[in-house]
This record gives sequence, structure tokens and C-alpha cells, in this order.
Amino acid sequence: MNRRTGVIATRLLTAAMLVAALGGCSTVKGWFGKKADDKPTEPAELVDFTATVSVSKLWSANAGKGEKRLGLQQAPVVDGGRVYAAAVEGGVRAFDLQTGKQVWQYKSDLRLSGGPGAGEGLVVVGTLDGQVIALDASTGAEKWQVKVPNEVISAPAIAQGQVFVRTNDGRVSSLSTDTGERRWFWTHELPNLTVRGNAPVVVGPGVLFVGSDDGTLAALSANDGRTMWTQAVGTPDGRSELERMADVDGAPVLEGTTVFATSFKKETLAIEGPSGRPLWKRENGGSGGLAVTSSAVLVSDPAGTVWALDKYSGGSLWSNTTLARRSVTAPTIHGDYAVVGDYDGYVHWLKTDNGEIAGRARVGGKAIRGKPVVADGILIVQDVEGGLTAFGFK
Repeated sequence: MNRRTGVIATRLLTAAMLVAALGGCSTVKGWFGKKADDKPTEPAELVDFTATVSVSKLWSANAGKGEKRLGLQQAPVVDGGRVYAAAVEGGVRAFDLQTGKQVWQYKSDLRLSGGPGAGEGLVVVGTLDGQVIALDASTGAEKWQVKVPNEVISAPAIAQGQVFVRTNDGRVSSLSTDTGERRWFWTHELPNLTVRGNAPVVVGPGVLFVGSDDGTLAALSANDGRTMWTQAVGTPDGRSELERMADVDGAPVLEGTTVFATSFKKETLAIEGPSGRPLWKRENGGSGGLAVTSSAVLVSDPAGTVWALDKYSGGSLWSNTTLARRSVTAPTIHGDYAVVGDYDGYVHWLKTDNGEIAGRARVGGKAIRGKPVVADGILIVQDVEGGLTAFGFK
């Protein structure tokens, strides 16, 4: 078996493993050496609680046929009062943020794999066969379409007259917003075994932050793709490739001059953006990403524990273990609450000051894998069937 064939086979195994993990009904360990009398580890039962926040469903809509078991973590994006969402089959749709009314639909026979990115009058989405499609944000009309070397399973970023596209082979490409012409590309070698998923590119002033499957975070010059610094977020140690998996698959968060990132190795790092110097590191985290408040960093780990870490020191403020093994998403901030979705279509609101569950709603029995999105006080989730649901406070 040559190296290319071996890598492809390994990635197919990775996808199968992650389907099992995301299903919430068994652990990766159960795939190896499982005894006949072993029982799968079940998701934690939901605990009773006294609701202290009242949430209401504002609207629901459908983006098309969703990702199901592809592990894409599709999520919508909000820009200019509109919600843009893509589905594997069904194209791209725009909805009014306040009412959920569909504004336009772009139909395509291509399988759209990443969530859309939006900005500078464009909506841009990638496909499973490596096409990048740019649409007019006002009308949904196609402006251009170009081919990149591999599938695109994260949302493109749009800024400074460029579309930044992360592909599944570790490459970041800069494309012109006007024509799609490639300006530059950056590559990073991948380990043989990785988590299914890619961190979206995060744009700062003249710089891009890119999380990689080997557990590192890189800062690139937005102008030419030059590497400015690289810092390890997760440490890929262990005796096997499985134990060494340390992917940074969630979008880093840039606040001021500090970058916060987390990894599959359950390590979270605060980094000084200009220099790449670590400010603190904490052994709590996960590959799905994080959220930041005025005082805390919120992150979900692979076991389903939601952590609040002190923003300035990394010290643990609280943890909530009641959602164990429920394959919870990365948290997002909705008012005074951290919000996560889970494998069974439930959405949970946790108090940011102490981690107690304050509210709960269900969008259906289908998993939510993409990080919830908040805009203008409205929270939106997308499930694996392509369903969109918006919530607000009563």
C-alpha cells in the first residue's frame, strides 16, 4: 500500500470512527478489542431542573437535505439581517433573521459540505468535490465558481477583498472576491489520523489564524500567506496515532490582541496574537471550538463536560458534567448564558456565572453538531437534517 492509498484508507477509518463517536451511543475505544459482554456507554439522562430563563421558538425553516452522518458540523451564518444556510443537497438559502421568511434560494446539484461564509456582499460555500461557489448576497445569483484541490468542509472567510478557503488536505487558499482567481496558498502537512473536521479560518487585522490537524495554530499574513508564527495548542503525544490525535478543529476566537484556541487533546490555550507567545494553558478543552465572555472562556470537552475557564489565568471557574456523552457542540454566548446543542436535538442554556442549567428546548430528534449562532439577540441552530430553528428570550 503506498502512502497516498494509506492516507485515504486512514481517513475513511477516521470518518467511520467519528460517526460512532458523534452518535453518542458508544466510545471510540469500543471499536477495538471489545468483549462480548461489554455494554456501550450510554448518553447521560437529562436531569430535572427549575428553569430560570424563558426561551421561545421564534421560527423554523429548512435549508435542504442535511449532513446526517458526514460529520460536517454545518451551521448558518448571519450577515446584514439575513441568515444564510447550506445543506448537502438543496443548495444555499437566505432567510430573514427576524421572521425566518425565505428571501432566495440557490439551487445546485453539487453536494455542499461546509457551512457558508458571508461578507463584502458575497455568500461563499464549498463542496465535497472541491468546488468553491460565490453568490451575490442580495439575490443569490452565482458570481463565480472555481476548483480547489480538496473537499471544503469548513466555512470560507471573506475579508479585505479575499476569500480564504480551508481544504481538507491542510491547504489555505486566498481567492479574489471579484473573480475567484487564486492569489496565494499555504500548505501544512497532516498527520495520518485526524478528526473529521477543519477549523474555519479566523481573520484579524492583516492576519489569519488557522488551526491544524496536528494540534498547532498558525498566524499567516493575509497579504501573501507567509507564516508569521506557529504555536502548539494540543500536544500530539501517546503510543498510537489514535492517542496522538490533537486536532484544532474549532474556530479560534480573537479578542483584542489575544487569541483563544482549543484542541481535541483537551487543551485550551490563550496566545498573544502579535507574537504567538502563550499566555496560559489549561488541560480542559475539545476540538469543537469555544466562546469568550468578559471574564471567562467557555469550552466543551469530548466527554460532554462544559467548562468555564478564567479568561486571564486559565483557572477553572466551574464545570457542568450533566451532559456527559451527549456529544454536545461547542458553546456560544446568548445573553448571560452559554448555549450548547446535543446529539438528540436538545438545546441547553447554562448560566455563565455558575454553569447551572437555566433553560432547555428541543428542535426535534436529530443531532445538532454545528456550533449555535447568535445575532441581534436571536440564537439559531442547524440540525443534521438541514432544519433551522431560531430562539429568543420571552
